[in-house]
Formats: sequence, structure tokens, C-alpha cells
Amino acid sequence: MMTPEEVLEIVLNSDELPTLSTVASRLISITAEEDTTISDIASLISKDISLSAKILKVVNSSFYSFPQQIGTIQQASSILGTNAVRSLVLSFSFLKPDQQSKDGFDYATFWEKSLFEAVASRMLMTAIEVEESEESFVAGLLQNLGVLILARAFPVEYKTVDQRVFKDDVDRCIAEKMALGTDHTYIASEVVKNWGFPDSLIEPLRFHHEPHKLRTTNAKLKQITEIVALSGILSTVYVAKKPDEVVSRFKLQAKRHLSITDKKLEDFLDRVHTEVEETAKFFDMTIKNQKSVAEVLQIANAELSVLNLSYEQMNRSLVEKTVALEMLTVELEKKNRILEKLANVDGLTEAYNHRYFQNFLDREIKRADRNTYTLSVVMIDIDHFKKFNDTYGHQIGDYILRQFSDIARETLREYDLFARYGGEEFVMVLPETNATEAETVAEKLRSIIASHSFENDLETYHITVSLGVADMTPSVDKFSKSDLIGFADEALYDAKKKGRNRVSIYTGKKKWFNR
Repeated sequence: MMTPEEVLEIVLNSDELPTLSTVASRLISITAEEDTTISDIASLISKDISLSAKILKVVNSSFYSFPQQIGTIQQASSILGTNAVRSLVLSFSFLKPDQQSKDGFDYATFWEKSLFEAVASRMLMTAIEVEESEESFVAGLLQNLGVLILARAFPVEYKTVDQRVFKDDVDRCIAEKMALGTDHTYIASEVVKNWGFPDSLIEPLRFHHEPHKLRTTNAKLKQITEIVALSGILSTVYVAKKPDEVVSRFKLQAKRHLSITDKKLEDFLDRVHTEVEETAKFFDMTIKNQKSVAEVLQIANAELSVLNLSYEQMNRSLVEKTVALEMLTVELEKKNRILEKLANVDGLTEAYNHRYFQNFLDREIKRADRNTYTLSVVMIDIDHFKKFNDTYGHQIGDYILRQFSDIARETLREYDLFARYGGEEFVMVLPETNATEAETVAEKLRSIIASHSFENDLETYHITVSLGVADMTPSVDKFSKSDLIGFADEALYDAKKKGRNRVSIYTGKKKWFNR
């Protein structure tokens, strides 16, 4: 089985990798430059007469419904803004409805589904009254770009993936990992990163199947990722065996993650198929028999009634048991993944829990021993947190714990660990890091927290933290894991004793170094 990095290397060097148009590639480059002007963007696009005509066609359509006629790319760029123009150029660059099927890959169905997801994403952004919804359109359009890339680079293996998805009802990402060792979300995000795409498009492609794993303080980026995920859920209604369950799941997730009323949600479901048909015209696409969500549900209910009648006329016991067992197996796999996460993650802060920390530290000590590495443990305590809770209440206290955890995670490397030790105490494990290096990490976190304003419901709160650092070289040191944790805890106690809001390092000679 190949590693994800090996698969990516093959993809990036493949002749089958989709390519950006010259204008799109250059546009991504110049929009990343601070001194780029609207005139620069308009001048670049105007060099491509065909692209300019397509953009003006969309700008003057009901897609935007501007009151006046837009006659030039300069006007369009000035009115729409950089992000919207970039999104339109990327959409035209990728959306190729007349592309011929190759190696059995159904391009027409793929782009119809992608357009549905793009329109649904844009409509949802508009429904919650967020400006600049065009980035959500192109993020929705490209969310499954990795499927196209993998299918073209690995046509034989991807036929197996599709078979598992459509015949065995296996989750696509799982089927991809079974066949290739990685999935389309990783491949797409790495490819577009290589192309120079902005984070506002990279992250939704990476996390649209698991938006809760996106670690960012950028509220709009979180929102776009959630919305792209929702569009992906709803688009499966046309192929799902139980479309009613798809719609129920979509509604549940939409209400949970978006500030959207029931009326707006129902209006969205009533109109989305019509908007897809209208938008398709702007991109010279023909959508065949696009049914409304309500029609899909009616047809499914009618088919279910016929199916139930047929089962009453035949010996259904064996069939039902076989189907139930297959569904149970898939469901158990899904639930096992959920249970594994619940077992390892703290429910309030989404940091790893105490149990996972202990197991992780065991593994890292063994690894450090094999490779003669040093590792460090940093114990963290939020200063006077009990008094803070008594003053402001536990709801605000919980908010502080969540926000602190988000900030702390962002200061660490991918292979470091941040966990909730208990109450207001947290712990970091820093592999391949000595105490001096760990002190730098701890001081950085202490400084960030000390200067950070925690804002909630128009109120602002401030906290400080104390941190204790201890390190261990298992191939040399003879003390245990418990000793290491205890040393870090002693250093934390020393930091608190000396006035809090500081970092202390433990040494075997009982000397303390404070910052």
C-alpha cells in the first residue's frame, strides 16, 4: 500500500492531472500580491476574449440580477471584487460539461453533481446573509476535485473504489483509503495548494467531509467549510437508497451549524433544483430532468411501497437478514469510528482527554528510547480559574476553556499533543524537544494568552496561565513516566508559587528557572 505522500507525488507528475488555464493560473498568483489592483485583474482577464465574454454573460444574468448592464471586464471587476472574479474564472477553468468520458469515468454526472453542490453552497451563504458568496460557489464546485484527479491518475484502482461505494454502500473516503492509502480530500487540497490557491479554497476541500476537524479562528472559513459539507450531503439525495434520511440529516446539520430559520431552509429545498437549471445555462450545461427534492422523496416513497408489497409475496427472510447484516457491518464501522473519537477526545474542549494523553506519552517514551530522542512535558494551569468561575459563571468558564484550547493547539506542531489533564489543567507532550526548546513553546503560549482578549456576547475577559516544563531522555534517564509528569507538575507548582503567569523548568538539582 502506498503512503499518501507517494500517491500525491504520482498525481503531481501525472499527465492526467487537470491543468489551470493560463489566465486562471496567473490570476491566482497576482491576487495573492498585496499591490495588485482591480485594473491589473481586469487587464489580465480581458486578454482572453472567450473568457471575458463568458464572465460578462454571467454578470448580466439573473445569477447576479444587477439593475444596470455591465459592459466591460473593468466594470465587472470593480462591482464584483477580487474574490468573486477569481471564483468565476476558476469555475469556467474547471467546469467542462462537454468533456468526453475516459476509462469509464462519467464526466457529465460528475459535473452535474458538482454544479448542484456549487449552487447549493452559494444559496446557503445567501440565505444566512453572508456577503461575497462566490467563494462558497467555487469551493462547492471543486469539493470533489480529488475524485476526478484520482480517477484519472489511477483508473483501475478507482473502479474498485466506485464498486465499493455504489454496490457495497461503503463511505467513499474509506473506499479510497482501502484502495489507494489516501482519499480525495487530501489529494485535492494538496494539489490546489501546489497551484497557489488561497486557504479559503484549500481548507473546504480538505475538511468538507469532517468540518469539525478544521482548526481555525477564521469564522467565515469555518462557515464556508460547513456549508460546502452540507451541499455535499444534500447532493447525495439523487442516488441515495433512502433519500428521506439524507434530507433529515441535511436539515439537522444545517440547523446545528447555521443561523437559518425553518422557513428559509424549506424555501432553499424548494428552489435549489430550479437554481441549478438556471445556473447551468450560464455555463453552457444541459441538466437532464433535474427533479426537486420533494419529487425525489415522493418517488422513493412510491418505490418503497411497491418493494414492501413484493416482499410480502416472496420468501424475504434470507434476503432481509443478509441486507441487515451488511448494513449492520457498515454501521458498526461508522459507530466504531465515532466511539473511538469519543473515547479519545474531551467533549467540552475537543482537546485529547487524560486517557489518550497517558497512552500517547507511553508510545512517545518508547519511541524516544529507541531513537535516543529527548521529549518534554508541559503542565498548564489557568490561573485563579475557580475564582473566575465563581465570578462569571460556569458557562463563561466553559467558553474560556474552549477558546484557550483552540489557541493552544494552534501553537503546536502536527505531531505534538495537547490534552485536557483535568478541570482547568492541560498538558502538552512535545516529542524530540528538550526542556529549553519546550520553554520557548510554553513562553509563546503564555504570552499569547496574557495579551488575548476573550470576547463573548459583547463582554471581554482576560486570563493568564502558569506552565511547568520537564524533559526526559529515556535512553539515559532512569526515571518513569509518572516521574516525568510529576516533575512537570512540580515545575507548575513552582510557577504558581512565584506569582503565576510564568514558566518554570524542572531540573534534577531542584533548581528552578523562571520566565
